[in-house]
Amino acid sequence: MNAPLQAQTVFEAIEAVLDLHWLGGISGAERILWSSVEASAPLYGRLNWIQAARLQILGPDEGAFLNRLTPAARAELIGCLFNFPTGAILVCGEPRLAEALRPEADAVSVPLWYSPAALAVVMDRLDSYRHGLEASTVVHGELLEVFGMGLLLTGGSGIGKSELALELVSRGHRLVADDTPTLIRVAPDILEGACPSTLSDLLEVRGLGILNIRRMFGDSAIKRNKRVRLIIHLVKIEEIAPPAESRLQGMRDTRVILGVSVPAITLPIAPGRNLAVLVECAVRDHILRLGGYCAEQDLTARVEKAMARAAPCT
Repeated sequence: MNAPLQAQTVFEAIEAVLDLHWLGGISGAERILWSSVEASAPLYGRLNWIQAARLQILGPDEGAFLNRLTPAARAELIGCLFNFPTGAILVCGEPRLAEALRPEADAVSVPLWYSPAALAVVMDRLDSYRHGLEASTVVHGELLEVFGMGLLLTGGSGIGKSELALELVSRGHRLVADDTPTLIRVAPDILEGACPSTLSDLLEVRGLGILNIRRMFGDSAIKRNKRVRLIIHLVKIEEIAPPAESRLQGMRDTRVILGVSVPAITLPIAPGRNLAVLVECAVRDHILRLGGYCAEQDLTARVEKAMARAAPCT
């Protein structure tokens, strides 16, 4: 999203799914709810006095709280809510509260919306809408959950990504998306992947055609979305010249997608190599590295220690 997000834009986007009604403050349609520089900021808040430009949500809990106050205290609190530079107010499941707020909303031109939907539904829809505003891209590859970690398999067409994904699923791991996962930056340093709805549960394998993974392996074989924590790029061994240090360190680098840096490993493939086992080991090793352990550093320390013991005393 490049332009600031106005109240009118948000209302039109969620009006149908939440049965939204614009009760007051019509003249405040151009109020800014979310600016383009706030890449990781939430779209809404509940009586949020810190991020005033947000969409403020009032649900049953807020309604009950206001009802417990004396009329004078309630009027003062409502006055503060509207006089503060609030972007808009959405009341869910409390029609009487919404009607009571209408005169104040009209007076100060703060958009006042009402939805009969439950608070949890409202927040879920707003989260989905907010995530959809983020930068997104479609990549060519397989997105899986391996040992609880989001793994993106990439490589040239026909190199065997789908077959490898199928073998990983048969070993108990989970498929997120085949061939065209959609990646969304949901925070400055978080990249989340999901499957387009038309392709969900499906995996295309040469020679077998389209397979329904959910029906073949059960619900546990499918993951709706997953944060991408590691990329493994498959390449034919004859097409690369691995540097000498790769024997100890592997071929590791970083790939930047939508401004997010993701650790990447280049994995040479050749006849006879068990790719599923290699991928599992790569993920296990990456988990160890995240925990602070690095095998080549361990080896270097052992060699240095052995050389120190073997050195003659002077």
